[in-house]
Amino acid sequence: PRYRPDWASLDARPLPPWFDQAKVGVFVHWGVFSVPAWGSEWFWWHWQGEHRADYERFVQRRYPPDTTYADFAPRFTARDFQPREWAQLFQRAGARYVVLTTKHHEGFTNWGSPVSWNWNSLDTGPHRDLVGELGQALRESNIRYGLYHSLLEWFNPLYLADKESGFKTQNFVLKKTMPELYDLVLKYKPDLIWSDGDWEAPESYWNSTSFLAWLYNDSPVKDTVVVNDRWCNNCSCRHGGYYNCADKYKPGTLPAHKWEMCSSIDKLSWGYRSNMNIAELMDEASIIEELVQTVSFGGNYLLNVGPTKEGVIVPIFQERLLALGRWLDTNGEAIYESKPWRVQMENSTDMVWYTSKGPVVYAIFLIWPLNNVLELSSPAPSPATQVTMLGFAGTLKWQKSPGKGLLITLPYMLPSPLPPQSGWAVKLEGVK
Repeated sequence: PRYRPDWASLDARPLPPWFDQAKVGVFVHWGVFSVPAWGSEWFWWHWQGEHRADYERFVQRRYPPDTTYADFAPRFTARDFQPREWAQLFQRAGARYVVLTTKHHEGFTNWGSPVSWNWNSLDTGPHRDLVGELGQALRESNIRYGLYHSLLEWFNPLYLADKESGFKTQNFVLKKTMPELYDLVLKYKPDLIWSDGDWEAPESYWNSTSFLAWLYNDSPVKDTVVVNDRWCNNCSCRHGGYYNCADKYKPGTLPAHKWEMCSSIDKLSWGYRSNMNIAELMDEASIIEELVQTVSFGGNYLLNVGPTKEGVIVPIFQERLLALGRWLDTNGEAIYESKPWRVQMENSTDMVWYTSKGPVVYAIFLIWPLNNVLELSSPAPSPATQVTMLGFAGTLKWQKSPGKGLLITLPYMLPSPLPPQSGWAVKLEGVK
């Protein structure tokens, strides 16, 4: 069918199935903001947009007088960027797709955009096509490629003039935003477009619907491409492909529409901060807990790292990603390609979560029960019920619970002073 450039038509497009099956992705925030590597990726705005004293002090103390944000670009060298190593890391992390910032609100493009003169990664800084190099490496590793793109640019004179007009003029959209979106799609053929920077202006300004109609009807990725919901100031959670709603969104109940939760290992920033502290990072247990809750509620989990200006993903981020990957090596069967079950969590506790595949039900528990007996009240057992544990050979003994549900005798865990790793999955066959 041909899609019309209006939300009624565009919203009716079925989501390509790969996205719901993938479940796990890695988000990468990388740009000129990785040079000051302080505060967050909103550095330029806090410094020159809001004139925050702490940011002004930071620049005064560390950089020559009269430094501008543009002076940071040559220091964005990406000298240690090895796309194949990144791809291998993301693969070991269990990511089925990766989303890279092609252009954040600062407007610097990580590819040689024809309409971003001297403010792109080919003309200055790395002198490399970062978007293209990572894309090639991901494709070799069979990982889907998503492109994050900000519609707005904080300090672009064309955008500021359009904003001044109450968004009645569209010079910025016609000369910058749209040419770049079409260029990204035609050059890199992404599997996903992660739009952002939508919040200041209405759809009539951004022309999002005509772009999406072209994307779905005539673009080289029309059958596989997936998009999110940040395409205009009242689109979020309402229009587009899948929904992000807010950053770090947690719905609390099962949403009717496919969604994705984006989260960041560094809890205070999406871009790299050179002064981050271990207490400000998510630990392995919280990452797994977030993943499990998200997937039980039918969402995808997109976990962010910020590389350094040299293109290094620091070892602490690698360690967190690899821990997630090891957990998924054992328990991925309960995550990838799964669907929400009729019950998503045990009503008595938020420590037991359910997923399903056809008739098979998975119960993922985040805390090991003290008496080695796992009590599940939601599944109804039958004489044919079989219980196994992912990563453990053999079947588990179970009995009907006096109330309803079943009591499962878990394998004996060696006593250890540390709480064991986080999250285990039992597989239930023949339950209702």
